[in-house]
Amino acid sequence: MNVDILGSLSAKNHAESQAAEVCVPMTEPTKEQSTLSITVVGASGDLAKKKIFPALFALYYEDCLPQNFTIFGYARTNLTDEELRIMISETLTCRIDQRENCDDKMDEFLGRCFYHSGEYNSEEDFLELDRKLKEKEAGRMPNRLFYLSIPPNIFVDVVRCASLRSSSKDGWTRVIVEKPFGRDSESSRELTNSLKKYLQEDQIFRIDHYLGKELVENLSVLRFSNLVFEPLWSRNYIRNVQFIFSEDFGTEGRGGYFDHYGIIRDIMQNHLIQILALFAMETPVSLDAEDIRNEKVKVLRSMRPLQLEDVIVGQYKGHTKGPKSYPGYTDDPTVPNDSITPTFAAAALFIDNARWDGVPFLMKAGKALHTRSAEIRVQFRHVPGNLYKNISTDLDKTTNELVIRVQPDEAIYLKINNKVPGLGMRLDRSNLNLLYSTRYPIEIPDAYERLLLDAIEGERRLFIRSDELDAAWALFTPLLKQLEEKKIAPELYPYGSRGPVGAHYLAAKYNVRWGDLSAVVAVAVLSEVWLSGRPSDQTGACAAAFLL
Repeated sequence: MNVDILGSLSAKNHAESQAAEVCVPMTEPTKEQSTLSITVVGASGDLAKKKIFPALFALYYEDCLPQNFTIFGYARTNLTDEELRIMISETLTCRIDQRENCDDKMDEFLGRCFYHSGEYNSEEDFLELDRKLKEKEAGRMPNRLFYLSIPPNIFVDVVRCASLRSSSKDGWTRVIVEKPFGRDSESSRELTNSLKKYLQEDQIFRIDHYLGKELVENLSVLRFSNLVFEPLWSRNYIRNVQFIFSEDFGTEGRGGYFDHYGIIRDIMQNHLIQILALFAMETPVSLDAEDIRNEKVKVLRSMRPLQLEDVIVGQYKGHTKGPKSYPGYTDDPTVPNDSITPTFAAAALFIDNARWDGVPFLMKAGKALHTRSAEIRVQFRHVPGNLYKNISTDLDKTTNELVIRVQPDEAIYLKINNKVPGLGMRLDRSNLNLLYSTRYPIEIPDAYERLLLDAIEGERRLFIRSDELDAAWALFTPLLKQLEEKKIAPELYPYGSRGPVGAHYLAAKYNVRWGDLSAVVAVAVLSEVWLSGRPSDQTGACAAAFLL
C-alpha cells in the first residue's frame, strides 16, 4: 500500500479516535439529579459575545455539558431573553470538521439561554437572579458557576452580592475571574483578600486563557513523556529560552484600558510568566492540580526580580507604507498625547536554582509589530569539538533549536544540521516538523472551551493560585515602580516593524540572537543598529550576537 495512503488512513483514524474521546458522558446518578447554572456577568460585553458564549455552545455541541444546565446572562443593559439570544447567535459557529445538526443544536442551546438585568452592586438584583435560577433548577441539586466578564473594579461587588444572595446552598459555587488581577503586588493582594471574604480559595478560578491553548498544555507532555527531551532540559544543554509574543495590530479603540496597564502587565506578568513556570518547573509528584501548581510556585520564587538594565520598553509610532497610513499609539483618541505607556517590552530573566543557573530566559511582547505570533524557542548549546567545523564555517555557529509555535498554525519543530544529498560534503540546516493541521486534521478547541470545561469539572491545574499570583507580581512590581517613578521614555518603533532596536542590544548583552530573526533580517537589523549611532562596543556585541 502507498505510504501516503497509509499516512492518510492513520491521520483519519487518529482524528476519529480524538473526536470520540473529546468528552466523557456525565452519567453518574448524582450528576443526573443535579443541574448546572452558568451566569455570565457582563453578558453584553465583547468578551462574552465573542468568546464565552461561543465556547459554551461548542461544549454543548460536543456533549460536554451535563444533561441539565441553564445559562443566564447578567448585565446592566436592558434586554429580553429573546434579544440576548439574537445577540449571541451572531457569534455561534459549529465545528468546521463536524457540522451535523448544527442548526438544531444551536436552537436547543439558545433555548437554554436567559437574561437578567441588574446592577452589579445590588443584592436585591442578585436575589431576583437567585429566584430565576431556582425556577430553572426545578428542585435538582444546584451547582452554580459565575463568569466575571467585567472590569476588575467591580469584581468584589459582584462576588459579594452573588455569594450572599445567589450562591448554591446544597451544591458547589465557583467563580471565574478574568485578568487583570491587580496592577502590582499590593493591589493584587488587596483584591485576593477582598475576594476571600466571600469565597474560599478553591472556589476562585483565575483564568489565563493562554494556559488553555493546545501547545501550552502539550508543553509538559512533550517534556515529561519523551525521554529524548527530559535529560536535555537544563543548563547543561540549553543555552537560552525565548518567549515571544507579537500582535500585528495596535490598541484599536482599547487604548483607554491598555494605557492603565501597559504591555508588561497585560502580557508578560501573566501569559508569558505562567508559560515560563510550566516550562521550567521540576517534575511534579503527579498530575494533580496542587502538585503542578506547587512546582510552578517554586520556579517563580527562585527567580530574580527584574532589573531596569535587563528591560527594554518601546511604543509604536505612526507609519506610512505605500498608500496606507498606520496611526501611532498616542493617535488613539482614548490615549493621552503625552503617554509613555509601553506597547512593547523585552526582558531577560534568570532562575537561581541548580537546573537553570545562568541560563537567560528572554521575553519579548509587543503590539503593532510585523506579524501575529506566539512561540517558545529553546536554543541549545554548541556541539563541543565539532568535527564538521572545517567543512561549514557556519555550522559551528548554528545550534539546534526547538520551536513550539503556540499560534497561529500550531506546530512543534526541531532545527537540526544535516548533509545535503550529493557527492560532495555540504551541510544544511533543516526542520523536523510536526505541523498540527497536517497531523491532526480536526479543529483545535478554543482555549476558553478547555478552561470552562475544567472549571465546571473542578479541575484547577490550568488556573492560577493566589500564591502563584503573589510570586509573579513580586518579580515585576519593583520594575514597574521604577519605570513609573523615573518616567522612563519608551523607544519609538514604526507600526508594522520588528520593534525597537534596543531589544537586539538586550539579547546581545547575553550573547543571544532572537530566534524569530532570519539571517537576512538579522543583517537588515544589524544595518539599522550601525546607523543608530550606538557606542561602538555595544554595536560590536550586537554584531557578534547576530552571528551566533
